[in-house]
Amino acid sequence: MTVSIRPHHLLCMLTYLGRGYTPDFVKNYDQIIARLNEGEAVQLVSGPDDICTPMLDEAGCHCHNDSVRTRDEMAARQIGSLLKTSLETKMALRLTASQVAALRAAFADESIRAGCEGCEWHDLCSSIASKKYRGCHLAPPD
Repeated sequence: MTVSIRPHHLLCMLTYLGRGYTPDFVKNYDQIIARLNEGEAVQLVSGPDDICTPMLDEAGCHCHNDSVRTRDEMAARQIGSLLKTSLETKMALRLTASQVAALRAAFADESIRAGCEGCEWHDLCSSIASKKYRGCHLAPPD
């Protein structure tokens, strides 16, 4: 089984501490992170993913916005460059602890943050990165 993830959510997962838009959103996100921590693969998707699911029925859901698709494009380009692969829709990716460590280092030095531009969580994520990701939930096996 795989978890469907849009590219910019690969960045969001790096700083996830168990906070989110609604209690249902957080519960869902916790379950997704638990699956990834058990070694389940990610399948990259274009558009709303498993993380978006609890929000899709809300009026004005931002998951369909052009700005979010632009974040996905920028994140895919930078993450792909870092991981030395082309991140494409339908691609399966199994995150390892060493990949997450490399992504977190690049996130902290802001070399893969283009996909975060304009995000309402930007300052919180920056603060989490500056505190060396203490308490973050994503910790897949190597």
